[in-house]
Amino acid sequence: MVAVMHSEHPSAIPQNGRSGRPRSVEADGAILRATREALVELGWSKVTVGDVATRAGVAKTTLYRRWAGKNELVVDAVAVLFDELELPDLGSLAADVESVVLRFAALLDRPETRTALMAVVAEATRDEALRRRIRTAIVDRQKCLVLEGRARAQARGELPYEDDPAAAARNADLIFDVIAGAVVHRTLVSAEPVDAGWARGFTVLLLSGLASLQR
Repeated sequence: MVAVMHSEHPSAIPQNGRSGRPRSVEADGAILRATREALVELGWSKVTVGDVATRAGVAKTTLYRRWAGKNELVVDAVAVLFDELELPDLGSLAADVESVVLRFAALLDRPETRTALMAVVAEATRDEALRRRIRTAIVDRQKCLVLEGRARAQARGELPYEDDPAAAARNADLIFDVIAGAVVHRTLVSAEPVDAGWARGFTVLLLSGLASLQR
């Protein structure tokens, strides 16, 4: 998945649909970086909108014109990190999957990603609106990588084309859940390394199924 860059791309910043003066890309980037820095240093419970505004060097009103509150702000601060993920064409489905796994794990290993993601997911366990925003701003936007990779593999003849759009959508969701779930659990829950060997074994299992373990 990843060509990990370290900038806030303007197209990566979710818009909240509010009217008013045009948004400043520089201010958006500064606010989102300040949010992640505050999360790493203070943790979710101690982060305030005022603290983020001070760190970013903007007025609190500037921040509130962009985000309704801390929940939206933190999700978007995490979302732009995941929007850095790309899917390079390495010539085969197996190579593409291994690359996704390793690059995704590298992103999760960054302190700002790890801290921000775990904080927002923990808070979302008791906030349905926050869960919906996570799905919209992070999960749904990253599923396009699955669609891209599947289309590429189909064009190479590695995967069959699917006639049923509903089944194709369900399969894309399942593929995303399996890859993202495995890497997140390995990296953030088990705190085990995702190295080339693990990525290769995971890819074999994913592409070949459980029968591959008997070989």
